[in-house]
Amino acid sequence: MSERYVVDLREADETQVALVGGKGAHLGGLSRIEGISVPDGFCVTTDAFRLVADHVPSVRDLLDRLARVDAGDREGTRTLGARLRQAVEEAPVPEGLAAAITGALVRFGEQGAYAVRSSATAEDLPTASFAGQQDTYLNVIGPAAVLRHISRCWASLFTERAVAYRRRHGIDHAAVDMAVVVQRMVFPDAAGVLFTADPVTGNRKAATVDAGFGLGEALVSGLVDPDVFTVREDEVVARTIRAKQRAVHALPGGGTRDVPVDPRRQGEPALTDAQVLRLVRLGRRIEAHFGCPQDIEWCLVEDGFRIVQSRPITTLFPVPERDDRENRVYLSVGHQQMMTDAMKPLGLSMWRLTAMAPMFEAGGRLFVDSTARLASPASRAALLDLVGRSDPLTRDALETVLGRGDFVPTPPEAAPGARPGPRPGGAPSGGAPTPIATDPAVVTGLVERSEASVAALERDIRTKTGPALFDFLLEAFDEHKRVLADPLNMQAIMAGMEATWWLNDNLREWLGEKNAADTLTLSAPGNVTSEMGLALLDVADVIRPLPQVVAFLQGVHDEGVQGGDVQGGGFLDELAKVPGGTAARDAIRAYLDRYGMRCVAEIDITRPRWRERPATLVPVILDNVRNFAPGAAARRFEEGRQRALEKEQDVLSRLRALPDGDRKADEAKAMIDRVRTFIGYREYPKYGIVARYFVYKQALLAEAGRLVRAGVLPDAEDVFYLTFQEFHDVVRANRVDGRLLQRRKDAFRSYQSLRPPRVLTSDGEAVTGSYRREDVPAGALVGLPVSAGTVEGRARVILDMARADLEPGDILVTAHTDPSWSPLFVGITGLVTEVGGLMTHGAVIAREYGLPAVVGVEQATGLIRDGQRIRVHGADGYVELLP
Repeated sequence: MSERYVVDLREADETQVALVGGKGAHLGGLSRIEGISVPDGFCVTTDAFRLVADHVPSVRDLLDRLARVDAGDREGTRTLGARLRQAVEEAPVPEGLAAAITGALVRFGEQGAYAVRSSATAEDLPTASFAGQQDTYLNVIGPAAVLRHISRCWASLFTERAVAYRRRHGIDHAAVDMAVVVQRMVFPDAAGVLFTADPVTGNRKAATVDAGFGLGEALVSGLVDPDVFTVREDEVVARTIRAKQRAVHALPGGGTRDVPVDPRRQGEPALTDAQVLRLVRLGRRIEAHFGCPQDIEWCLVEDGFRIVQSRPITTLFPVPERDDRENRVYLSVGHQQMMTDAMKPLGLSMWRLTAMAPMFEAGGRLFVDSTARLASPASRAALLDLVGRSDPLTRDALETVLGRGDFVPTPPEAAPGARPGPRPGGAPSGGAPTPIATDPAVVTGLVERSEASVAALERDIRTKTGPALFDFLLEAFDEHKRVLADPLNMQAIMAGMEATWWLNDNLREWLGEKNAADTLTLSAPGNVTSEMGLALLDVADVIRPLPQVVAFLQGVHDEGVQGGDVQGGGFLDELAKVPGGTAARDAIRAYLDRYGMRCVAEIDITRPRWRERPATLVPVILDNVRNFAPGAAARRFEEGRQRALEKEQDVLSRLRALPDGDRKADEAKAMIDRVRTFIGYREYPKYGIVARYFVYKQALLAEAGRLVRAGVLPDAEDVFYLTFQEFHDVVRANRVDGRLLQRRKDAFRSYQSLRPPRVLTSDGEAVTGSYRREDVPAGALVGLPVSAGTVEGRARVILDMARADLEPGDILVTAHTDPSWSPLFVGITGLVTEVGGLMTHGAVIAREYGLPAVVGVEQATGLIRDGQRIRVHGADGYVELLP
C-alpha cells in the first residue's frame, strides 16, 4: 500500500484513526453528520510523521531508551523527551511531503489563516481522551509558518505530560504516531465547550455549556471564568453569567493575544438561551452519531455554530445496559464485597452466574437494581435500615435520590398482609431475632456440609474436559447457590449479626455504653478468617529459629508470576535446599492447603490465589518473625477470650443492678451466647465460596492450557477477557476472536482508572453520600465506627498486601480489606479504610482482634500520608491527623 501524506478532512472518518489520528478521524466523522458545520481543512497523515521520523536515526534509539526508563525517573523522562522533541522539530521536511502540504494549502487559500492541531493515534479514544496532551496553534499564516508548526505538533508527541499520560494508560510510546490537522481558521464571536453529559455528576440527561467571548483559548487557558448553562429536556434549567473581562482574538499578521472586553459587555451572556438550546440539540446529534457522551468544542460565527472538535468523555462511569428506559437505582456490589477494583470479564460473569440475585455490569463492576425495593414504602424502610447499618454513605446517597421525589415512583400501597421485607435490627425496631437454636452443633453441621460439597466438586470435576466441563460447571453453579441459599445457612449468618446489633442498641440504651459488642465478640470461636491470621503467626514460629531460612525468604520477591504452586516449582522447592528449609516449606504448604485459595480481591476468579503465588505471603511472614515472640497466636486468642468473658460478667452484673435488671440480664446473656455461637460463622460462607472458586479456576485454566497447546490462544490467561459463555464457545469452535480479546483488554485498562460509585442511577449519575457531623475536631476525617477503642500511631498506607512492611504500633490505612488482608491484622494496632461497613470482613476481624477501626473514610489513602501520625477513634468514627 502506498503512503498517503495528505488527506482532505471530508475523506476521513472514524475508521481511519491509524492514518489521521483521533482528532482527524472525529472531525472527518463530524463533517459527515447532516446539519453539523466543520471548518474545511486537511490532515497531514501518520505516514508523513513516520517518513520524517525515519529520516532521523536517533528517534528510534531514543524511543527505545524512553521505554526502558523507570516510571519514577522524572528527570530521565524529561531529558529523553526534550531530546526527542528537538530531533523531530529540527528534522527537515522532505521535499515531496512539503510539496503535498503546500498543494493542499493552495486549494484552501495559500495565504489564509489556519489552525494547526496535533492528532495522535492514541487520542480522542473511548478509553483515553488525551485532552490537552499535544499542541494546537491558532491563526498560522503562510506555507512556511504552517510547515514549521506542523513540525512543532509532531514534536509535542514527546512532551513530559504526553509521555506520562501514555505511561499511565499503558500505551507504548513507539506504537503511537502523530498526524496533524490543518483547518481554515474561524474567528468567532463566542466559543466554548459543550458536554452532552454532566462531567461532574455523570448525569446523561443534563448537558452543560461553557461559553466566553472570542476564541476558546481564553477558557482553555483559564484566562476567564466562563458562563455556564445547564440544559435538561430542551430547557435551560440553570445559568451562571460571569464577568468576562478578557478575550483572546487573532492578530492580523498571525498568532493571538488576549485583550480586554468592553466593560459594557462583560456582564452580558456570551450566548442567548435560544442559542444554548440550539447548540445542545447539535450536541445530541453528534452524541447519537458517535454512540457515547461527547466533549465538544464549538465556535459561534454570525449566529451559526462551527464544531472544531468532539471527543468521548472518558471520565464518566458507564451505565448498565438495559432494554427499557425506566428510571433505575443501582447499588454497588463491590462496596459490599470490599472489592471495588475493576474485574475482568470472566470474573464478572462467574460472579453473576453464582450470585443469589440478578446483577448488572458497568465499568468492570457489578451492581444490583434496588429500584423496586425503594419504590415500595414498606420494603424501602427495611432496605435503608439495613444499608444504613452497613454503610451510612450508601444510605445517604439513596436518600439523596429519594429526596428528589420524582425519580423513584411510589406505587400504590401494598395490599394488607403483604410482607414488608426483612428488618435487620432485631428487637430495637420491633422485630425478633432470627429463630434458630443457640447450639454450636448447628455451625458444625453447616461447615461439614459445605466441606462435603467442595470435596464432591473436586472429585467429580477431575474427569471433565472440553464442552463437557462447561456443562458440568453450570450444574455445579446450581449446587453452589443451593448451599448458599440453605435457610439454615442464612439463619446462622443473620443470627450473629442481629445479636450484635441487639447488644449494641440495648446496652447503649440500658447502660449508656457504645459498641459493647466489640469486646464481647473478641476471640469468638470458629472464625475462619481470624484463625487464618493467627495461623500465619504459627508459621512464623517455625521459621523464626532458622536464620538461614529467614535470610533466604528476605531474598524472595513477588514478581507477579504464577510459578509458585505448592505442588512444585517456585521458591518453595528452593527453600527445601536451605538448612532447616524443609520444616519451613512444610509449614507454609500446610497453611496453603488450608487457606491457599484466598487472595486479595478474591471475588474475581481471575486474581492469582496464594497457592498460585505464595510469595505474596512472604513479607507478612517476615513481619511476624520480626515483630512477635513464639506462641503469640495462642496467647492472643486466649487474651481476647478472657477479655470477652470479663466484659460479659461486667455487663451482666451492671444490668442486674437496674430496675427489671434480672430480665435485662437474662436477655443480654442469651444474646451474648448467640453472638459467641454464630458470629464466627459469619466468615465461613465466603470461605466456602472461595474454596469452590479455586476448584473452578483450576479446571478452567487447565482447559485454557489445552487451547494454548492447540495454538488457539497465545496465553492461557487470555481467557480471563472472555465471559464464561464466550470461553465455552471458544472451546467448542477451537477458535478465538483476537480483536475481541484486544478490545476487552483495552476496556479493562480504562476501567481500572474509574472510581465506582456507591449508588448509580440509570441517568448515569454517580451519587456519593456524605457524613453530616459537627461533633468532631476540625480537620478530622469522618467515617463509620466499627470497632471501639482509641489508638495513636504511625499510618502505613498500603495498597498492595505483598508490599506490606509493618512495625509494632502501626495503623493500617488502605482502600478496602477482604478476608485475605487478615494476616496483616495481627501486626497492627488500628485500621482505617475507604470502604466498609459494620459487618464487613475487615470490621468483624478488627473486633475479633480488638483493633480500633474506622471504615468508610472517603479518600483516606490520599488524605493520610504514609508515615504520618494519626489517632483513630474507633467508637466515635473519626481519624485525627497529628503534627
